[in-house]
Amino acid sequence: MLRFLTAGESHGPCLTAIVEGCPAGFPIDIDAVNVDMRRRMMGHGRGGRMKIEQDTAELRSGVRFGETLGSPITLVVENRDWKNWLKKMSARPEDRDARVPVTRPRPGHADLAGVLKYGHDDVRNVLERASARETAARVAIGGIAKCLLRPFGIAVRGWVAEIGDVVANHAGLDPEAIFAAAEVSAVRVADPEAERKIVAAIDDCKKRGDTLGGIVEVVATGLPPGLGSHVHWDRKLDGRLAHALMSIQAVKGVEIGLGFATARRPGSIVHDEIYFDAARNQFVRRTNMAGGTEGGMTSGAPLVVRAAFKPIATLMKPLHSVDIATKAEAKSAIERSDVCAIPAAAVIAEAVVAFVVADAFLEKFGGDSLREVRRNYEGYLQQIAQF
Repeated sequence: MLRFLTAGESHGPCLTAIVEGCPAGFPIDIDAVNVDMRRRMMGHGRGGRMKIEQDTAELRSGVRFGETLGSPITLVVENRDWKNWLKKMSARPEDRDARVPVTRPRPGHADLAGVLKYGHDDVRNVLERASARETAARVAIGGIAKCLLRPFGIAVRGWVAEIGDVVANHAGLDPEAIFAAAEVSAVRVADPEAERKIVAAIDDCKKRGDTLGGIVEVVATGLPPGLGSHVHWDRKLDGRLAHALMSIQAVKGVEIGLGFATARRPGSIVHDEIYFDAARNQFVRRTNMAGGTEGGMTSGAPLVVRAAFKPIATLMKPLHSVDIATKAEAKSAIERSDVCAIPAAAVIAEAVVAFVVADAFLEKFGGDSLREVRRNYEGYLQQIAQF
């Protein structure tokens, strides 16, 4: 089983990730991982924190001479802003300062529920770990997952589908073309007109002290049929994807393929009809409304997943709240934040999907080494070719 654990606070010394279950012999391109780390920092609407950080993932264990050893992989991402928070985030009790506690929780954040659950009198004890800063570690983890998938021709790409009420028009473009164009866009869309409208909307929100959410799309190509399972609820790939994506900060909805639109159409125009291509000796679909899954398993078509992110909870024009210390009415606390982080969210969702796919891939073809995994994979392809 491929699994991970992250640790670290937003303004602590670093973020740490441990990835366990990687077979031996897989090439790890840490430079490619760090390309994704930089991609996460970009996008129109990001705030001042990204001017301080220079996110780089460092390998501390599990890789030697560029290949996995089969042991746990440790990744560390330094928080450069830590030097400005040495006292406020100190682990030493003598550094406690009565002037420091945050007592005005933000609507839409983990602040109030967190202090009630854990009995804290300082919201910072909650917001530091609940912060989306944690996603820097997840992008590093996703980069490792992509390295596991790359030898088998599987690619995972993400971009922005919507921000606010502006929908990008990507019709007629294949995933590779959308990705290439989105990567040079300030808001990670492959539609210049939508980009112009989105940039203007973000600028307008910034002037008003408001924030914007949006929808990102991730597509995985090169997948064989049969990843996941129909047998048990917790092995269904679409369920695992929804679980993982909903665990990203600010995600409020996930859909696969047509998603909610399938509920508004008759079955005759929803389900992907099956054909047999004698020339290629394989079953084929001419549509992909299901988004690459059927019955909790991949169908062999591209996997298409979307996640809806709510607007960021920190507003420069703060919302109504209550001071947890005095119970008096108050404006919610202001933390340095972004106006819109949806371009970065596409990179984060991409990483999360890559990890789930890599986990399902190793579950199906697992072994202790790349050689063993490759043998299992190639044997399966031969099996289904002879069906």
